[in-house]
Amino acid sequence: MIGRLSGLLAAKNPPQLLIDVGGVGYEVDVPMSTFYNLPAIGERVTLLTHFVVREDAQVLFGFLTPEERATFRLLVKISGVGPRTALAILSGLGVAELAQAVTLQETGRLIKVPGIGKKTAERLLLELKGKLGADLAQQASPVGAAQADILQALVALGYSDREAAAACKALPAESGVSDGIKLALKALAR
Repeated sequence: MIGRLSGLLAAKNPPQLLIDVGGVGYEVDVPMSTFYNLPAIGERVTLLTHFVVREDAQVLFGFLTPEERATFRLLVKISGVGPRTALAILSGLGVAELAQAVTLQETGRLIKVPGIGKKTAERLLLELKGKLGADLAQQASPVGAAQADILQALVALGYSDREAAAACKALPAESGVSDGIKLALKALAR
């Protein structure tokens, strides 16, 4: 319904902005990644928006980049993730950082976001796999992909994200997946 707003930035009160568009003030909620990149009050700003209509409210969410808005839209489609939670995720992690967490299946990064527990983090990673971070996975080097597979295998075997990450960092860069898992298990057994 409202896809973009362009006007003067009238007020900043995180996470909400007031944008004057032709004499009408629109209240827009934005993630902190957008908030930090805004111009000064009184200057012109253009935001891509997502309009949410509920029984008790109509809320406008704004984003500086198409990637942020697309990621927000992916997040709100996930069961149990509403617009406020999606905004918190984008405020806690940038789009690139979220994509990397999805590619590497790192629940630890998502749990650091306020309001995200382990189950929600796991659901997010499962739902976003293949949708977010696919471009990043294709760009990753084979070494990076091997490290991600080793990390996943260690977590599946019951090691914590922290233990698995520490074991992966200690591996030689040229380690293949099967050799890397063996070496990491030996290191973790000590």
